[in-house]
Amino acid sequence: MSDKTNSNSNNKEKPGDGLRSMRSTTAFRVINFELYAKPNIVIMSVGATCFALAVGYIAYMRTKYESMGYYSAVDKDGTEVFEKKKSKWD
Repeated sequence: MSDKTNSNSNNKEKPGDGLRSMRSTTAFRVINFELYAKPNIVIMSVGATCFALAVGYIAYMRTKYESMGYYSAVDKDGTEVFEKKKSKWD
């Protein structure tokens, strides 16, 4: 019984450590850095804000072109192209 208590007191594992508490090689830790890095709320919020701004800019540009009379069409090679709307009378 005393062996179990000594081994538990020597471990510095905390609840929620996950993979950080397991033994692994240095190569595994380098390749899978995200699994061992502690979350940083400041960096996460900056990244989420940049992502939201990029998506917002794409949506803005798309609505801007659509309001100018353009529509998205798929070209023969499969790329998306914005073309001006044409009347049958033109």
